[in-house]
Parts: sequence; C-alpha cells; structure tokens
Amino acid sequence: MAAQGDLKLLGLSVSPFVVRVRMALHMKGLSYEYIKQDLFNKSELLLKSNPVEKKVPVLIHDGKTVLDSSVIVQYIDEVWAAMGPSILPVDPYERATARFWAAYVDDKVCVFSYLCSVFLVFSILPTSTTSDGGGEDGEG
Repeated sequence: MAAQGDLKLLGLSVSPFVVRVRMALHMKGLSYEYIKQDLFNKSELLLKSNPVEKKVPVLIHDGKTVLDSSVIVQYIDEVWAAMGPSILPVDPYERATARFWAAYVDDKVCVFSYLCSVFLVFSILPTSTTSDGGGEDGEG
C-alpha cells in the first residue's frame, strides 16, 4: 500500500472539476489540505503550481503538481490503487466508456453550466454606477 504523503488540493468549492477530485479523494479515504482559491485574485501558489492555465483544480502530492481533474482522478486511482474502491473500471472497454463520459461532461455539460453561471452573474450585476438609481438606459 502506498503511503499517503503530503496532499494539498487547490480549488473552488463550486467548480464541478474540483468536486470530481474531492469525490475521488474521499472514495480512497485520503486526507488532504484544501486550499480555497479566489479566481479573481489568484494566489502565488496557484500561479506557481499551474503557470500555463492558471486554473483549478491543482493537486500537490509531496511537492509535485498534478493538473486537470480527469488526470488527477486517474493519478489518485493509480497511486492509491490498494486503498478504497477502484475509481475507474478494471475492464479496458468499461474504462474507455467511463473516460468517454467524463470527457463528454467536461466538454458539453460543464461548459453549458459555466456559461449559465456567467450569464447569471452578469445579469444580477448593476448596469450603472450613477447615484440616481437609473440604469444605463435611463430607466429606473
């Protein structure tokens, strides 16, 4: 059985990609330090750990970074194979099917969810900073 080592997860609780990694860590019974990130004011640790994409999730295992939620889940499953249930199926065909659906969720479902979130955020933001209570279009 592989020793756990030092585990840190950089994330944002509302991210479906971070939720995926947290579920994998929980399935394997691993303890970790969760370091919440502010994506509007990115931490030095996040920028250093993921200098290319500058996004979460980031898993730091004994000082080594693993990026991308699907890759992180596979890493967790392989490193701690003897701990907890297998995350991905053992059968190659079933494993390929699971990877297909994970990619589908990433490419279709999560993108749609993200766009809806952005629309919601921008639809509730004030459209004007004037003190008369009117919006950009002059209506109050």
